[in-house]
Amino acid sequence: MQTRPFRSALYIPGSKPRALDKARSLPVDVILFDLEDAVAPDAKVEARSTLADALAQGGYGPRLKIVRMNGLDTEWGADDAAAIANMDCDAILLPKVNSTADLDALAGLVPDLPIWAMMETPQGILNAASIAAHPRMAGFVLGTNDLAKDLNARGRGAMITSLQLCVLAAKAAGIVVLDGVYNAFKDDEGLQAECAQGRDMGFDGKTLIHPAQVAITNAAFGPSAEDIDLARRQIAAFDAAAAEGQGVAVVDGRIVENLHIVTARATLAKADAITALETS
Repeated sequence: MQTRPFRSALYIPGSKPRALDKARSLPVDVILFDLEDAVAPDAKVEARSTLADALAQGGYGPRLKIVRMNGLDTEWGADDAAAIANMDCDAILLPKVNSTADLDALAGLVPDLPIWAMMETPQGILNAASIAAHPRMAGFVLGTNDLAKDLNARGRGAMITSLQLCVLAAKAAGIVVLDGVYNAFKDDEGLQAECAQGRDMGFDGKTLIHPAQVAITNAAFGPSAEDIDLARRQIAAFDAAAAEGQGVAVVDGRIVENLHIVTARATLAKADAITALETS
């Protein structure tokens, strides 16, 4: 299970120095530096150097730094890949991944960085298992806006199968999977509901379009005080039962077996990792 927190992943335009600077102080777990949708066509070339300079200056602390490039089928893609290969970042994010052939093409241009995939096309969703199993693959990011457009889907409910297929593929391959964005950034109640749904489906975190969404998302995808307390009590009860030669314990009227202890220890490890990230 993942212990490093991936609760919140905020898109930051690579072309805007002020936004790049503000990102240094935001309490997010992941920064998605964007050279694709958030950058106008006439600003894409300059955005590469703007972003490279910001990353070289540093100051982003322990946040995971991922750069989203333009697709290799665009006029900017190949040059983006070459530039990102030399940036001070942790991974490269490829949009509209349809198959492992797309990953092979990028891997040949960027030999060292882990690759993340935008899962946002019907073909990509149907190939999720093979994409997740690619040797360079480190994480999925759901592109729910593009996916809804291609599916002609109205509402998140129409995409549940696609979301679940990506979660299944990611968990089977042991990679990170991040939920798509919530567009109504002033709707706190709606964001809370979608975060809760994504968390309960198994997503590791959620992508965001506005800093105002960070606190709600971090709270939803991080263990609560109740989760931490339950994990500690489960471990203590199981250890006590094991000392008496028993294979199970009972906590709050529920059976606790070894599999629950694995989850409990992961919860505590994640809580410790969040504390370390927030205090670094």
